[in-house]
Amino acid sequence: MLVKSEKGEEHVKDLEETFLVLRKYKLKLNPAKCAFEVQGGRFLGFMVTQRGIEANHLKIKAIIDMKAPTCLNEAQRLIGRIAALNRFIFKSAEKSLPFFKTLRKVKIFKWGTPCQLAFEELKAYLARLLLLVKPSPRETLYLYLSVAPQAVNSVLIQEEEGKQLLIYNVCKVLNGADGRYTPIEKMALALVVTARRLHPYFLSHPIGVKGQDQYSTKANVG
Repeated sequence: MLVKSEKGEEHVKDLEETFLVLRKYKLKLNPAKCAFEVQGGRFLGFMVTQRGIEANHLKIKAIIDMKAPTCLNEAQRLIGRIAALNRFIFKSAEKSLPFFKTLRKVKIFKWGTPCQLAFEELKAYLARLLLLVKPSPRETLYLYLSVAPQAVNSVLIQEEEGKQLLIYNVCKVLNGADGRYTPIEKMALALVVTARRLHPYFLSHPIGVKGQDQYSTKANVG
């Protein structure tokens, strides 16, 4: 459980309200595992700071320090590590496609030039600071949709003082029938996948949807 306050002077009050809820439902905390009035820390595998939610640097380092896979198991390990950082990586599915292709049923594992180039580009991308922000209450958020032959992607952002602040990235690799969808069907699929994944955001914020020169606004239903 994490209790975060926008202002330092409000923190004690926020804690009091939290403890009242815990007491109401007879929930207990282990004092040895509690930390109070900290500026940031690791929570559920992520680094939570005043700036927002940062990717776990140990998970980033694990990929950056990783050598190019030489067998199927190592390629699977790489894909698993990428999946743990999906929400921070724009178009994660597209960046991972060359690696997925190595998992296809083949007699000999092959790590070719496309895989190596994608691997190096991924490392360079991860070397930059990855930060997600908490959206302001009831503010309109904007969802950008994009499609590719083998993947659909979306990014949820909040606009603030002319800047676009990243909230969440969503991606899906297309397999089977959905890979044969038309571009407009893929766009609809991207919206459905995102709405399911980010359901709490859709309930509590108006959402502006942008994709291929189309724009619509979803009314707040929360």
